[in-house]
Amino acid sequence: MSSAAPRTAGQDHLWSVDEHLEDILATVRPLDPIELQLLDAQGCVLVEDVTVPVSLPPFDNSSMDGYAVRVADVAGASEEFPAVLEVVGDVAAGQAELLQVGPGQAARIMTGAPLPPGAETVVPVEWTDGGLGEGPVTGMRARSLAPAGADGHVQVYRPAEARAHVRAKGSDVKAGDRALEAGTVLGPPQIALLAAIGRGTVRVRPRPRVVVLSTGSELVQPDEELASGQIYDSNSFALTACARDAGAIAYRVGAVADDAETLRSTIEDQLVRADLMVTTGGVSVGAYDVVKEALSHVGDEDEAGSGIDFRKLAMQPGKPQGFGSIGPDHTPLLALPGNPVSSYVSFELFVRPAIRTLMGLDDVHRPTTRATLTADQALTSPKGRRQFMRGTYADGKVTPVGGAGSHLVAALAHADALIVVPENVESVEPGTEVEVVLLR
Repeated sequence: MSSAAPRTAGQDHLWSVDEHLEDILATVRPLDPIELQLLDAQGCVLVEDVTVPVSLPPFDNSSMDGYAVRVADVAGASEEFPAVLEVVGDVAAGQAELLQVGPGQAARIMTGAPLPPGAETVVPVEWTDGGLGEGPVTGMRARSLAPAGADGHVQVYRPAEARAHVRAKGSDVKAGDRALEAGTVLGPPQIALLAAIGRGTVRVRPRPRVVVLSTGSELVQPDEELASGQIYDSNSFALTACARDAGAIAYRVGAVADDAETLRSTIEDQLVRADLMVTTGGVSVGAYDVVKEALSHVGDEDEAGSGIDFRKLAMQPGKPQGFGSIGPDHTPLLALPGNPVSSYVSFELFVRPAIRTLMGLDDVHRPTTRATLTADQALTSPKGRRQFMRGTYADGKVTPVGGAGSHLVAALAHADALIVVPENVESVEPGTEVEVVLLR
């Protein structure tokens, strides 16, 4: 994987949200294509059109259990005057050698079995006596035919049109058709189609491997006892889940204490399995902001073009951000703030588009819409910053959830949208139409 170098600016430069995102997307490059087995390619993006090598279905086959017959032999058939046909044998799914159906004859046929030569249509078993001579088959008896291979006759009580209950060769896709086009994301239905046309492998851009780690000596793993001054590490879990939701293969690293050398060593150890690294915490101006301390000069020792640029963005939450590349392969690294809401919003705005760019997708952003603000009072926003507030969206309306605090995890859990307040707007009255980023 190759990537361009990120832009740098003076420490006092206040980056806009758009500038920061543009720099990320201009730097990150889609992963190189590889050939994968079908199930390993689930969630990946095709890099080439797939052409159908053989028609699907590859032969005319029955859509019902019943009897393969000639149309003329059942014309006018009724319960009072059934057509009586000689049963010449069975046709099962997967059978290679087929019977010949002549005038006055019928062949038992199973669902999916090829239509035998001479037959023109299929009569469902429910329209017959099942070869038992007991009248039309109904209820539980509709599930069975006369014993396989038994000689005898079948009575047919209804006529059938030509090719009734017959799946025509190529009725799904024909040889030479384009089954899937480049850029398709392979989900279960696409995997099924590829397998059905005989493709065991496919050329795709692989799902990116994303390593997520959080920093902070105060962080404790869930299920452990909290000591005074400690909190549970939620960010690494949230962002790992976000990365998987975006389509990545995500690895969560346990929280790293506030020690620059330990953090740098941990990041270097993780590079072997990372197409993208995400850190959370330690990017502000505090005395223990170890991410900045550990990575600010990483480019001095690595190859030219590496290094992390720490920035201030004109946004709330999420003002402090870091972005650049690290290691010999120039692996992209996004350093997010440590407050839970700040890290989550930053992921949605910056990391998710980076992951989907690595995947080779054309549309990398969450969908946006316009909605009417429903609230008890006006929303306020700091001048010069683009604010992203949590909300719930339904039927063209959006309602704020929780306050503006970047620590309010509970409110975040109930939100399914972000309300966007532009940089030049300081107050939004209820009933105003606003931009909304949809998160579900």
